[in-house]
Amino acid sequence: MNPYNMPQIIKETSDGYFHLSVLDDLLSQREIYCLGEIDADSAGSLILQLQYLAAQDPEAEITLYINSPGGSVADGLALYDIMQTIPCPIRTVCMGTAASFGALLFTAGDTREIFPHSKIMIHDPLIAGQGLTGSATLLHTKIDSLMETRQILGELLARHTGKTLEEIYEKTAQDTWFTASEAVDYGLADTIIKTTETKSTTKSSEEKGDQNND
Repeated sequence: MNPYNMPQIIKETSDGYFHLSVLDDLLSQREIYCLGEIDADSAGSLILQLQYLAAQDPEAEITLYINSPGGSVADGLALYDIMQTIPCPIRTVCMGTAASFGALLFTAGDTREIFPHSKIMIHDPLIAGQGLTGSATLLHTKIDSLMETRQILGELLARHTGKTLEEIYEKTAQDTWFTASEAVDYGLADTIIKTTETKSTTKSSEEKGDQNND
Protein backbone atom coordinates (compact mmCIF):
# COMPACT_ATOMS: atom_id res chain seq x y z
CA MET A 1 0.00 0.00 0.00
CA ASN A 2 1.25 3.46 -0.90
CA PRO A 3 2.61 5.01 2.33
CA TYR A 4 1.24 8.40 1.25
CA ASN A 5 -2.27 6.93 1.24
CA MET A 6 -1.82 5.11 4.56
CA PRO A 7 -4.48 6.19 7.06
CA GLN A 8 -2.99 7.64 10.24
CA ILE A 9 -4.42 7.53 13.75
CA ILE A 10 -3.55 9.37 16.94
CA LYS A 11 -2.76 7.50 20.14
CA GLU A 12 -2.63 9.02 23.59
CA THR A 13 -0.11 7.71 26.13
CA SER A 14 1.40 8.95 29.36
CA ASP A 15 4.08 10.62 27.24
CA GLY A 16 1.54 12.50 25.14
CA TYR A 17 0.05 12.03 21.69
CA PHE A 18 1.72 10.30 18.77
CA HIS A 19 0.82 9.32 15.22
CA LEU A 20 1.00 5.81 13.78
CA SER A 21 -0.40 4.06 10.74
CA VAL A 22 -3.56 2.01 10.89
CA LEU A 23 -1.56 -1.07 9.84
CA ASP A 24 0.80 -0.63 12.79
CA ASP A 25 -2.14 -0.46 15.16
CA LEU A 26 -3.74 -3.54 13.57
CA LEU A 27 -0.41 -5.38 13.82
CA SER A 28 -0.59 -4.94 17.59
CA GLN A 29 -3.94 -6.78 17.38
CA ARG A 30 -2.22 -9.59 15.40
CA GLU A 31 -3.86 -8.64 12.11
CA ILE A 32 -1.76 -8.31 8.92
CA TYR A 33 -2.72 -7.54 5.34
CA CYS A 34 -1.70 -8.89 1.94
CA LEU A 35 -2.99 -6.15 -0.36
CA GLY A 36 -2.07 -5.99 -4.02
CA GLU A 37 0.64 -7.77 -5.95
CA ILE A 38 2.92 -10.30 -4.28
CA ASP A 39 6.54 -9.30 -4.88
CA ALA A 40 9.81 -9.14 -2.97
CA ASP A 41 8.75 -6.04 -1.02
CA SER A 42 5.26 -7.14 -0.03
CA ALA A 43 6.29 -10.72 0.75
CA GLY A 44 9.30 -9.50 2.74
CA SER A 45 7.13 -7.15 4.79
CA LEU A 46 4.62 -9.91 5.57
CA ILE A 47 7.39 -12.35 6.47
CA LEU A 48 8.84 -9.86 8.98
CA GLN A 49 5.40 -9.25 10.48
CA LEU A 50 4.73 -12.98 10.83
CA GLN A 51 8.13 -13.59 12.44
CA TYR A 52 7.63 -10.68 14.81
CA LEU A 53 4.18 -11.84 15.94
CA ALA A 54 5.42 -15.42 16.35
CA ALA A 55 8.23 -14.17 18.59
CA GLN A 56 5.76 -12.11 20.64
CA ASP A 57 3.42 -15.05 21.26
CA PRO A 58 4.03 -18.39 19.51
CA GLU A 59 0.58 -19.72 20.44
CA ALA A 60 -1.74 -16.81 19.66
CA GLU A 61 -3.61 -16.76 16.36
CA ILE A 62 -2.60 -14.42 13.54
CA THR A 63 -5.21 -13.16 11.07
CA LEU A 64 -4.01 -12.59 7.50
CA TYR A 65 -6.41 -10.60 5.30
CA ILE A 66 -5.88 -11.16 1.57
CA ASN A 67 -6.96 -9.10 -1.43
CA SER A 68 -4.38 -9.94 -4.08
CA PRO A 69 -4.15 -10.77 -7.79
CA GLY A 70 -1.06 -12.91 -7.11
CA GLY A 71 2.42 -12.22 -8.38
CA SER A 72 5.90 -13.69 -8.04
CA VAL A 73 5.92 -17.43 -7.38
CA ALA A 74 9.38 -17.34 -5.77
CA ASP A 75 8.43 -14.54 -3.37
CA GLY A 76 5.07 -16.16 -2.70
CA LEU A 77 6.68 -19.48 -1.84
CA ALA A 78 9.01 -17.75 0.61
CA LEU A 79 5.97 -16.30 2.36
CA TYR A 80 4.12 -19.62 2.18
CA ASP A 81 7.03 -21.46 3.82
CA ILE A 82 7.08 -19.00 6.73
CA MET A 83 3.33 -19.42 7.18
CA GLN A 84 3.83 -23.17 7.40
CA THR A 85 6.81 -23.10 9.78
CA ILE A 86 5.89 -20.55 12.46
CA PRO A 87 4.07 -22.14 15.41
CA CYS A 88 1.16 -19.67 15.45
CA PRO A 89 -2.15 -20.78 13.97
CA ILE A 90 -2.98 -18.57 10.98
CA ARG A 91 -6.50 -17.51 10.08
CA THR A 92 -6.78 -16.32 6.49
CA VAL A 93 -9.61 -14.07 5.34
CA CYS A 94 -10.37 -13.44 1.65
CA MET A 95 -11.81 -9.99 0.99
CA GLY A 96 -12.35 -8.98 -2.61
CA THR A 97 -10.18 -11.33 -4.65
CA ALA A 98 -7.58 -13.99 -3.93
CA ALA A 99 -6.20 -14.96 -7.32
CA SER A 100 -3.26 -17.00 -8.56
CA PHE A 101 -0.68 -17.15 -5.73
CA GLY A 102 -3.00 -15.06 -3.59
CA ALA A 103 -5.42 -17.99 -3.74
CA LEU A 104 -2.73 -20.42 -2.60
CA LEU A 105 -1.81 -18.23 0.37
CA PHE A 106 -5.45 -17.96 1.35
CA THR A 107 -6.03 -21.70 1.02
CA ALA A 108 -2.95 -22.43 3.16
CA GLY A 109 -4.51 -20.92 6.30
CA ASP A 110 -5.29 -23.10 9.31
CA THR A 111 -8.79 -21.64 9.22
CA ARG A 112 -10.02 -19.97 6.03
CA GLU A 113 -12.90 -17.52 5.91
CA ILE A 114 -14.24 -15.68 2.88
CA PHE A 115 -16.56 -12.71 2.59
CA PRO A 116 -19.80 -13.46 0.73
CA HIS A 117 -18.98 -11.36 -2.35
CA SER A 118 -15.31 -12.32 -2.61
CA LYS A 119 -13.93 -14.58 -5.32
CA ILE A 120 -11.00 -16.95 -5.72
CA MET A 121 -9.18 -17.76 -8.95
CA ILE A 122 -6.65 -20.52 -9.60
CA HIS A 123 -4.63 -21.26 -12.73
CA ASP A 124 -1.33 -22.71 -13.90
CA PRO A 125 1.80 -20.55 -13.49
CA LEU A 126 2.40 -18.11 -16.32
CA ILE A 127 5.50 -17.02 -18.20
CA ALA A 128 6.07 -13.30 -17.76
CA GLY A 129 7.06 -11.16 -20.72
CA GLN A 130 6.11 -10.85 -24.37
CA GLY A 131 7.18 -14.29 -25.47
CA LEU A 132 9.85 -17.00 -25.41
CA THR A 133 13.06 -16.45 -27.32
CA GLY A 134 16.36 -18.30 -27.38
CA SER A 135 17.85 -21.59 -28.44
CA ALA A 136 15.92 -24.86 -28.37
CA THR A 137 17.96 -25.97 -25.37
CA LEU A 138 17.20 -22.75 -23.48
CA LEU A 139 13.50 -22.95 -24.28
CA HIS A 140 13.42 -26.58 -23.17
CA THR A 141 15.01 -25.61 -19.86
CA LYS A 142 12.48 -22.82 -19.32
CA ILE A 143 9.56 -25.11 -20.08
CA ASP A 144 10.92 -27.81 -17.76
CA SER A 145 11.23 -25.22 -14.99
CA LEU A 146 7.69 -24.00 -15.61
CA MET A 147 6.28 -27.53 -15.49
CA GLU A 148 8.18 -28.19 -12.26
CA THR A 149 6.64 -25.06 -10.76
CA ARG A 150 3.23 -26.20 -11.98
CA GLN A 151 3.65 -29.49 -10.15
CA ILE A 152 4.79 -27.81 -6.93
CA LEU A 153 1.84 -25.42 -6.88
CA GLY A 154 -0.58 -28.16 -7.90
CA GLU A 155 0.59 -30.42 -5.08
CA LEU A 156 0.23 -27.58 -2.55
CA LEU A 157 -3.32 -26.82 -3.71
CA ALA A 158 -4.14 -30.53 -3.58
CA ARG A 159 -2.82 -30.74 -0.02
CA HIS A 160 -4.88 -27.81 1.21
CA THR A 161 -8.10 -28.67 -0.64
CA GLY A 162 -8.16 -32.46 -0.29
CA LYS A 163 -8.38 -32.83 -4.08
CA THR A 164 -6.17 -35.06 -6.19
CA LEU A 165 -3.42 -33.53 -8.28
CA GLU A 166 -5.32 -34.50 -11.44
CA GLU A 167 -8.43 -32.69 -10.18
CA ILE A 168 -6.35 -29.58 -9.49
CA TYR A 169 -4.76 -29.72 -12.96
CA GLU A 170 -8.20 -29.92 -14.52
CA LYS A 171 -9.16 -26.63 -12.86
CA THR A 172 -5.85 -24.83 -13.31
CA ALA A 173 -5.56 -25.57 -17.03
CA GLN A 174 -7.38 -22.26 -17.46
CA ASP A 175 -8.43 -19.39 -15.22
CA THR A 176 -11.08 -20.91 -12.94
CA TRP A 177 -13.10 -18.57 -10.73
CA PHE A 178 -14.97 -19.58 -7.61
CA THR A 179 -17.67 -17.68 -5.77
CA ALA A 180 -17.59 -17.85 -1.98
CA SER A 181 -19.97 -20.81 -1.85
CA GLU A 182 -18.16 -22.60 -4.69
CA ALA A 183 -14.85 -22.08 -2.90
CA VAL A 184 -16.22 -23.73 0.23
CA ASP A 185 -17.65 -26.63 -1.78
CA TYR A 186 -14.32 -27.19 -3.55
CA GLY A 187 -12.26 -27.08 -0.35
CA LEU A 188 -10.54 -23.76 -1.01
CA ALA A 189 -12.30 -22.11 1.94
CA ASP A 190 -13.88 -23.30 5.18
CA THR A 191 -16.65 -20.82 5.93
CA ILE A 192 -18.37 -17.76 4.52
CA ILE A 193 -18.43 -14.70 6.77
CA LYS A 194 -22.10 -13.89 7.24
CA THR A 195 -23.78 -10.59 7.94
CA THR A 196 -24.47 -10.39 11.65
CA GLU A 197 -28.04 -10.82 12.80
CA THR A 198 -27.94 -7.43 14.54
CA LYS A 199 -27.02 -5.61 11.34
CA SER A 200 -29.61 -7.51 9.33
CA THR A 201 -32.29 -6.71 11.89
CA THR A 202 -31.30 -3.05 12.06
CA LYS A 203 -31.27 -2.71 8.28
CA SER A 204 -34.67 -4.38 7.99
CA SER A 205 -36.12 -2.06 10.62
CA GLU A 206 -34.68 1.01 8.89
CA GLU A 207 -36.14 -0.07 5.56
CA LYS A 208 -39.57 -0.59 7.10
CA GLY A 209 -39.34 2.84 8.70
CA ASP A 210 -38.51 4.45 5.36
CA GLN A 211 -41.45 2.73 3.73
CA ASN A 212 -43.82 3.97 6.44
CA ASN A 213 -42.55 7.52 5.95
CA ASP A 214 -43.21 7.47 2.19
